[in-house]
Amino acid sequence: MKHWNSTLGSGFILMGILNDSLSPELICATITVLYMLALTSNCLLLLAITTDARLHVPMYLLLRQLSLMDLLFTSVVTPKAIVDFLLSENTISFVGCALQMFLALTLGGAEDLLLAFMAYDRYVAICHPLDYMVLMRPRVCWLMVATSWILASLSAIVYTVYTMHYPFCKAHEISHLLCEIPPLLKLACADTSRYELMVYAMGVTFLIPPLVAILASYTLVLLTVLHMPSNEGRQKALVTCSSHLTVVGMFYGAATFMYVLPSSLHSPKQDNIISVFYTIVTPALNPLIYSLRNKEVMGALRRILGKYMLWTHS
Repeated sequence: MKHWNSTLGSGFILMGILNDSLSPELICATITVLYMLALTSNCLLLLAITTDARLHVPMYLLLRQLSLMDLLFTSVVTPKAIVDFLLSENTISFVGCALQMFLALTLGGAEDLLLAFMAYDRYVAICHPLDYMVLMRPRVCWLMVATSWILASLSAIVYTVYTMHYPFCKAHEISHLLCEIPPLLKLACADTSRYELMVYAMGVTFLIPPLVAILASYTLVLLTVLHMPSNEGRQKALVTCSSHLTVVGMFYGAATFMYVLPSSLHSPKQDNIISVFYTIVTPALNPLIYSLRNKEVMGALRRILGKYMLWTHS
């Protein structure tokens, strides 16, 4: 195959799910609605946690970061996909592709680590409540947040630079919703087997240890909850943890399929569906899962709405 010039002036064509479906208009409308839902719900959650002093506690500090990551993650991918479909223009520049890959890897990696820290927060709150404010003091919380962002961004920049250094073949159509490592490697005119092994190792390293930590934390939480004398306390703990586990299941299921399963088990159609799930569906559902089942968040939103109504009528 001939090479094409993969320089700063070159580009790719993103052949995402909208170009490969029987009802692209319906799917575009659905994706638009999900994006608007993600935008609205995450912004409301950020507003509630930031403005309500009652929510200035470790759990909500971490939840605010999760909401910010979800908002940025879906905004890196969805608006471009919608605009490209409406304008029938699916190209992305070489630099734009690299930037999208870096941002997606950073935000996905940061969320992966943050979910593990959120599980630890619930473990400490339920299993060691008397030590909670010491073990989860503000400095520790911010260290968790900083660790998530820094480790994810460092990993992302290494893998982005290495992926984009390959020469790509003339058929520069990416059969995917966004620029990600697995579909891009299929266009490389070089032996990528060793690098694919590195990507697999990265997926295992970033996904499996946090997942094990999450499962261990919630196992200990469940054992503690079952021995709680108070039915109300038991119910509140189960509601909070079940919300967290729902988010964990959606995120880790999609990420494991994309980065841990061997490439031989992948197909472009499956990869597109999975990418829609973790870049569009999950960011839209996360704030609803947390807020609709959380009395503190719903109370904060009602207070904000009440203040807004008073302000508009004054």
